[in-house]
Amino acid sequence: MNTDVAPRLGAWRQSWKLAAAAAAGLPAWLAIGVLLRGQDAGTRSWFLIGDPLVALGCLTVLLWRRRFPLTVALTVAIASPVSALATGAALLALASLSARRRPVEIGLVGSAYVTASQPAVGIYPVQSPPGSLWYQLAIPVLTAGIAVAVGMAVGSRRAEVRSLRERAESAEREQTARAAQARVLERNRIAREMHDVLAHRISLVAMQAGVLNHRGDLAAEENRVLVRGIADGSRQALEELRDVLGLLRAEPGHPEPLPPTLDRIPELVADARTSGLDVTLTTTVTDRPSDAAGRTCYRIVQEGLTNAAKHAPGAQVHITLEGKAGGELGVSVRNSPAATMSARPPGSGFGLLGLSERIDLAGGRLDHRPTADNGYLLTARLPWPDATHEKRT
Repeated sequence: MNTDVAPRLGAWRQSWKLAAAAAAGLPAWLAIGVLLRGQDAGTRSWFLIGDPLVALGCLTVLLWRRRFPLTVALTVAIASPVSALATGAALLALASLSARRRPVEIGLVGSAYVTASQPAVGIYPVQSPPGSLWYQLAIPVLTAGIAVAVGMAVGSRRAEVRSLRERAESAEREQTARAAQARVLERNRIAREMHDVLAHRISLVAMQAGVLNHRGDLAAEENRVLVRGIADGSRQALEELRDVLGLLRAEPGHPEPLPPTLDRIPELVADARTSGLDVTLTTTVTDRPSDAAGRTCYRIVQEGLTNAAKHAPGAQVHITLEGKAGGELGVSVRNSPAATMSARPPGSGFGLLGLSERIDLAGGRLDHRPTADNGYLLTARLPWPDATHEKRT
C-alpha cells in the first residue's frame, strides 16, 4: 500500500477543485482572445471551439488523477499547451502528482510540460517581440515550479497529518491496553480478596458442621451454639461476598470499603473463638506499621486460621505478633495436631500461593512447614521501615 496516495475525493471537493482549475485558465484564454482580434476565421474558430474542448477533455481526465496519477498528469501535461483554457488543468495535474513527493515522476511530467509548451506557442500567431525565446521558456518553467512547490507542500502536510493521526491512534491503543491490564490486575486482586475472605468463613462453618456431624453427645445448648455459629458464619460470608463483589460495581463517588489492617486481628481471633477454635494471641507490637504491612499481616493470620480450621479441627492455635519500627514485623501461626478426625473440606490450593505473592510484593519472607509434633507452622517476616527516622533525614 502506498502511503503517499491520498484517499479519493468527495463530489464537492472534486467539483470545486476542477472549477478552480478552469477559472485559473480563464484569464489566459481571455488574453489570447484580445490579442486575436482581426485574425483569420480558422484561428478564431480554434480559439472558440477547439481550445475549450481540449480544456474540457483535460478537466475530465483529471477525475482519475488519484487512481492513475502519473498517466493522467503526463497526458494533461502534453495536451494542455495547445489550449490556453487548459493551463489551470495542467497546473492542477502537476500539483496533484507532486503531492506524492516522487522526484522521478515530477521531473518526467515537468519536462514533458515545458517541452510541449514550445511548439504549442505557434498555434496562435501572436506577434512576439525579438529575443523572446527565453520568455517562452521561462513562463512554463516558472508555472511548473510553482505547481510543484504547492504540491510538495500539500504532500508534506498530508504526511504530517497522517503521522499525527497514526500517533494518536497508537496512543489510544496503548491507553486501551493499559486500561485493560489495570482491569485484569484489579480483578486478580479482587479474586485474592474473595478467596481470603470466603475461605476463612466457610472453613469455620465447615468445622462447626463437622463437629455437629461427629459429636452425638453434645448437650442441647451446645448444639444451639454450634447451629447459631453456622448461621452467623454463613450470614457473614454472604455479607463479605457482597462487599467484595461490590468492588466490581463500584461507581465514582462511592469509595471502596477500607481493607482490614493489623488493629483488626483481635476481632478476627474473637470470631474464630466464637466458631469453636481454641486460639490464643500474643503480641508485643505497640506501634502502628504501614497500612500495606498491616493488611498483609492480617491476611497471614486469616490464612493460618483458615488452614487450621480446615486441616486440624479441634487443634490449639497460637498466634504471635512481634517487631518494631526500623526492623521487621514478624507473625507466626502455629497449630497443634488435629484433635478430631473429620472429612476435610475441599481446598483451592491457591491460599498459600496468593499469600506468597502478597509477601513477595511487600518485600518479606514466608515459611510454612509441618512441625515435629505433626502440627503446622506458618511464619512471615515483613520489612517495617522507621517512618519517623525517614522524616528526620
